[in-house]
Amino acid sequence: MDALRKLRDQVARQQQAVLKQFGGGAFGSSENLSLDEAELRQHHRLEKLYASTRSCKHFQRDVVRGLEGYIVTGSKQVEIGNKLAEDSKKYGADNTCTSGNALGKAAFSFARARSQMVKEHEHLLRVYGTQVAEPLRALVLGAPLEDARHLAQRYGRMRQEADAQAIEVSKRRAKAKEVPGNIDNISRLEATETKLEDLKSNMKVLGKEAVSAMFSVEAQQQRQTLQRLIAMVEAERIYHQRIAQLLEQLEGEIVIECQRVEASPSPASPSQVSPAPVIDSYMPPPPSYEEASGISSSTSFDAASDSIEYFLGEVMHSFQAKSDVELSLSTGDYVVVRFQAQGGRRASAEGKQAGSRLDILTEGSAGLQAKFLKVQPQFRFNCFIQIG
Repeated sequence: MDALRKLRDQVARQQQAVLKQFGGGAFGSSENLSLDEAELRQHHRLEKLYASTRSCKHFQRDVVRGLEGYIVTGSKQVEIGNKLAEDSKKYGADNTCTSGNALGKAAFSFARARSQMVKEHEHLLRVYGTQVAEPLRALVLGAPLEDARHLAQRYGRMRQEADAQAIEVSKRRAKAKEVPGNIDNISRLEATETKLEDLKSNMKVLGKEAVSAMFSVEAQQQRQTLQRLIAMVEAERIYHQRIAQLLEQLEGEIVIECQRVEASPSPASPSQVSPAPVIDSYMPPPPSYEEASGISSSTSFDAASDSIEYFLGEVMHSFQAKSDVELSLSTGDYVVVRFQAQGGRRASAEGKQAGSRLDILTEGSAGLQAKFLKVQPQFRFNCFIQIG
């Protein structure tokens, strides 16, 4: 019987240990404690406060780590920006170009603006470090948070002890019922009950202290973390605003310099200008319509002529193309028509081919009748449609 009772007690203790580990939260279970409603509310509130402060602490730590990464990479960007500003300033000061100094002035302006932008970047990184990262790191490692968490953990250990004492009281009561009138069992039961009441009383006082401390820490965490985030956003907003102003000013200076260069006449005379080098990749103009179509020069305009007569025709009736070699036209469209000596007319179709439709085109409209346009040969259209 004794062996069976010991085995039963051991199994009960193991079950309670499992329940404490997986079902009791951060401060143990309350299944074996006869707590009133106020004590239960206090217990649940402390659990929520503990979870809230822990989550905020992790968020603060993540922000600090992110800002530390920004500062490391930003410091490298500052170094590169300073080198770029120095190189640009050196080119602007040592410019040896003989045809003008527009690029040198632009490089000098770029160096000055880049140097100012680098200083703004350095200021932003200092704000990240001194006004955001360091205060948040102090909150993460601060004494108020650690003290409040220690109180909460002490409350959790005391609660587990009270829970174990409640189990012991239940066992003593069961033994007292098995052997009624046993003075030894009764005295032990009274001692365990007294100890349980003391634990519950101390637990209530410690719980109030832990709740008060955790609530104060939570309010401090929320308020100061929000302030640091606002400071970070404000610093970044001012930084980008200042960078935009510097870039706008730089762009204006460069554009003004370019306009000044374009407006000024070329100082070099033709005799002083060396012949332009021959470009190997020069592409000749596209062949004329006659050359591309294989039409003999005797049947076209005189090759020595330096211009060709064109006129603008308005489409009076719409026409829907019936095949791929025809062009759809709408009423009111204008077509460039080239006059040929043989009496025929060819109309430009902007690279498309079309069939023959003389009745849909009238020569001249809206003051354009009989008005011929002199077009240089190099601007001929390559594709035409036969109108007549």
